[in-house]
Amino acid sequence: METRIAIIGIIIDDIDSTAEVNEVLHDYGMYVIGRMGIPYREKDLNIISIAVDAPTDIINQMAGKLGKLHGVSAKTMYSKMTGQNK
Repeated sequence: METRIAIIGIIIDDIDSTAEVNEVLHDYGMYVIGRMGIPYREKDLNIISIAVDAPTDIINQMAGKLGKLHGVSAKTMYSKMTGQNK
């Protein structure tokens, strides 16, 4: 199955949505390469960057579910490289 490398940038404006974000990330955990979270306390928001290696439709599903959550914005940037999952 062909996969893509992507970065999903997530901004959480509503701290009450944090648990739901973590639930979605847990559901797609098998595709996550790495995660970096930055709490920005002065602005009362969280910034998360997720690196994934997954089929394009899975990446789109994940970003779509995150973006539909209240107080959450998610954008995806894809690598030009594709590959096969082992």
